Amino acid sequence: MQIFHDLSEVKHDDNSVVTLGTFDGIHLGHKKIIDAVINKSVETGSRSFVVTFYPHPRNVIKGSEPLKLLSTPLEKAEMLESLGIENLLVINFTKEFSRQTPDEFVDKYIVNGVGVQDVIIGYDHHFGKGRGGNIGFLIEKGKKSGFNVEVIPEYKIGEVVVSSSKIRNALLEGDIAKANKYLGRYYSFRGKVIEGDKRGRKLGFPTANLKIEDEDKLLPAIGIYVVEFIINNDKKYGLLSIGKRPTFYDAGEVVPEVYVYDFDKDIYGMYVKVNLIERIRGEEKFDSAEELVKQMNEDKQKGLEVLSKINN
Repeated sequence: MQIFHDLSEVKHDDNSVVTLGTFDGIHLGHKKIIDAVINKSVETGSRSFVVTFYPHPRNVIKGSEPLKLLSTPLEKAEMLESLGIENLLVINFTKEFSRQTPDEFVDKYIVNGVGVQDVIIGYDHHFGKGRGGNIGFLIEKGKKSGFNVEVIPEYKIGEVVVSSSKIRNALLEGDIAKANKYLGRYYSFRGKVIEGDKRGRKLGFPTANLKIEDEDKLLPAIGIYVVEFIINNDKKYGLLSIGKRPTFYDAGEVVPEVYVYDFDKDIYGMYVKVNLIERIRGEEKFDSAEELVKQMNEDKQKGLEVLSKINN
């Protein structure tokens, strides 16, 4: 997949099938849009093109509440490529950029920029100054500028419309099962293994302390999770703790650390990927290290029970 960060890098070609959006998380609803783009590009012999934005518009526009990302720019690019997208334009979203009218944006970036034969868009997408660009606008613009518009309807699981905001809320509530269901895969993050206080090793549970690869990445609610632990393309299983370690510290930053089953190698400085499978419990403060170790042994057994179910 070719990735562009400036419109000047893109070769204009009207034989293009284009979609645009933030696509945070690339959930099942997004996948329907991406699949439609790829199918149309194959059908018409055109190139497939995704136009997206970074930073997230809500983190730039005044009055919006800042939010953490479900997918970092690297994760988004990797997922789009794995789905079959050939070209990706990442537009630097600034306050100045946000002041463009829908007409100005479509003319500059889509019609005269990338080039377009078909625009495929989600049912609720809005863009341009004041979010004035919508489906109706695009259809009328297409008639004037010579491109077709295909609208992809909402994607539901049961009666629930899948959306990035619902996934984000599920993660913040610790409902990893719901988040994974809406994503169609395990929610994940990456990090570098760094040195910690080595307290876990002293307790008989050595852990890999992680520095998150991208500080804008959303971590789920504090608690204990059963996870896949991917290192050098080798999959292990473990328990992820996200918390402030209240048994030993009165206050502190939230630290993600992973206890990996049957694993005792020096991996300091290495990058790993963590896929979240199931939440076991929230974080607790114990009166002693002995009580904590007892609970950790129970967590270890619970994790093994969860893994035995998914691996059978």
